[in-house]
Amino acid sequence: MDNITITVDLRSRIPIYEQIIKKVKELTLAGSFKPDEQIPSIRQLTQHLGINPNTIQKAYAELERQGVIYTLAGRGAFISGETDRLIELKREEILKDVEAAVGEAKRYFIPKDSVDNIVGKVYSNNSKLSNSKELI
Repeated sequence: MDNITITVDLRSRIPIYEQIIKKVKELTLAGSFKPDEQIPSIRQLTQHLGINPNTIQKAYAELERQGVIYTLAGRGAFISGETDRLIELKREEILKDVEAAVGEAKRYFIPKDSVDNIVGKVYSNNSKLSNSKELI
């Protein structure tokens, strides 16, 4: 825990507490934070990021509400052992985003074959999508 890996972009339009929530989830999903591992305290993160402790408290409260972390009085915040639920929530979020993107493609009359082609390229790791005209 000495090496604090939570970072925020102070120039981003995304609120800082939402950035903290997202980063903790990403680090957990990536395996950087293990179940029952202690995460940086509010004080540590305040010193590291130079932001208001209330902002960090708000992020931690939301992470706890979502079941990503749990707190022990006087000991700090820890990653929940229920990472399966976090993975499932992330999958649901991604599928909603995909559905929205496909809906948008349909509204702009992009042929289904083109969408299928892109999905196929991404899944085969040939995701060079720099020239979108060739896909339509």
